[in-house]
Amino acid sequence: QVQLVESGGGLVQPGGSLRLSCAASRSIFRSFKDLNWYRQPPGKERELVARITDTGSTNYAESVKGRFTISKDNANYIIYLQMNNLKPEDTDVYYCNASIAPSVEANLEIWGQGTLVTVSS
Repeated sequence: QVQLVESGGGLVQPGGSLRLSCAASRSIFRSFKDLNWYRQPPGKERELVARITDTGSTNYAESVKGRFTISKDNANYIIYLQMNNLKPEDTDVYYCNASIAPSVEANLEIWGQGTLVTVSS
């Protein structure tokens, strides 16, 4: 089974913290090129929030630098997004994504169903 399942979303006040989790199948961790968190604010294009590559390098949207941290647990096949100092504009559905190359002939994009983060006082 090749799948991603997000969890950890909820309601938090501005300035608060939340940690999102993405449970992945073992096959994804064996063959990923990069692991990502995305969001798509209403009326705007989908944006990349955070990325970690197969070499361990990370990238962040300018709006979340210094506040969000992406990491992974190789033993349990989990991708995390630690979100600190949350702002109302961070409110969105967050999606876990993986770019994988299970074979030399295949390159695939895998998406989770999303988890809702609401930042409001």
